[in-house]
Amino acid sequence: MKMLTILAKLQGQFFNLMRIAIFIVMVWIGGLKAFQYEADGIVPFVANSPLMSFFYHNPSEYKDHKNKEGEMVQKNIEWNTQNGTYTFSYVLGTVIVIIGLLTLLGIFNNRLGLIGGLLTAGMAIVTLTFLITTPEVWVPNLGGDLPTPQYGFPYLSGAGRLVIKDIIMFAGGLIVASDCAKKLLNDSKRG
Repeated sequence: MKMLTILAKLQGQFFNLMRIAIFIVMVWIGGLKAFQYEADGIVPFVANSPLMSFFYHNPSEYKDHKNKEGEMVQKNIEWNTQNGTYTFSYVLGTVIVIIGLLTLLGIFNNRLGLIGGLLTAGMAIVTLTFLITTPEVWVPNLGGDLPTPQYGFPYLSGAGRLVIKDIIMFAGGLIVASDCAKKLLNDSKRG
């Protein structure tokens, strides 16, 4: 019973822990968007997304110019530069860092935290659409003699496993947004 009481009393601190967790993930992931390997890594997601492919100049050509993680093939880097890959990645990274910062500021300012939480949830929804639009999120059919195929749906690739985790970011964003909304409503009743 004592443990339940302690957990219940700490709920407000757990909301703040969620804000801090979202901030850490957003700043880290957003910051990595400034590096070539990360910008190269998001190309299949952006190129296949009807919500984002227009940011690239030639999204349909990405498969011919993919760098594997950490690879530095100069002709692919040149294509990605001309495609707008790196510029888009820098802008996206900046937006992600700002969303993380807004979410964190919810500890001190409920309006900013509400915006940050809602943007976190919205960004997660966009990311989750990649499960529908990006072929690379599913294990490809590489052949083999197994009686039951182990490719395609529901077999998530490494990229797919990365994307599915955004369900947690979606929920976390809504949790911190709802906490800020509750506080704003309480403040308006008092004022």
